[in-house]
Amino acid sequence: MCLIVFDWQPRSEVKLRLAANRDEFHARPAQALHRWPDAELIGGRDLQGGGTWLAATPSRVAALTNVRQPGPAAAPGAPSRGELVRQALETDDPVAWLETLAAGGAERYAGFNLLLMSGHRLWTLHHDHRVTHWQLVSAGIHGLSNASLDTPWPKLVQARHALQQALTAPDWRVDLWSAMRDARQAPLDELPDTGVGQDLERVLSPAFIEGYHYGTRATTLVTAAAGNTMLEEQRFDPGGVPADNITRLATRATGTDQS
Repeated sequence: MCLIVFDWQPRSEVKLRLAANRDEFHARPAQALHRWPDAELIGGRDLQGGGTWLAATPSRVAALTNVRQPGPAAAPGAPSRGELVRQALETDDPVAWLETLAAGGAERYAGFNLLLMSGHRLWTLHHDHRVTHWQLVSAGIHGLSNASLDTPWPKLVQARHALQQALTAPDWRVDLWSAMRDARQAPLDELPDTGVGQDLERVLSPAFIEGYHYGTRATTLVTAAAGNTMLEEQRFDPGGVPADNITRLATRATGTDQS
């Protein structure tokens, strides 16, 4: 994932409403949203690294974005960051697992942000070449892109505002499908400096990237209530063309999924 915005209300009937865009090379093979045959989770799957960018169980949701900043590249042979999402969903003790990552376990990986909801708690863990830290997320509307939580990159600010507005409508998802397709590039004076050069910064600045080699591959909406999590996914081909119809899967406390 390269952009996630979400509303976290842990004491409400609907705890989490989340919208995310996955940006990736179109040539990298991936499987669409599905029920994994080898794990009790639903999500897409990276067929190159074996992990996932966003997935859910009846009581947990986890998602990951890459961190982009000036500095050394990942060490050769670094494991796929996508494996962290599955680990987050399957660990018996998420707090102890996060503590282990923060204490040095994350050093094996290139920079990432991990978002993990378990029950009535939601954490983010940020790792880059300088620091690793994790925190409980407060109730409210937040966003993650390729920097730490709520870093005000233009696309994050715009998508977060769109979510805030959408939550006043009868169905927030309608407006978010549209907002996550926003392909407007940010003005030059608002671009971050992540070490990739101004031209590429601008190409990467929209919420939705319409590239032919690299671009937005999928938009996912998540609605998580007690014991019932719904994932909805729209995939895209090169140039931002929708690849198929929206896929919907729900996982419930009974262990059954509904499409």
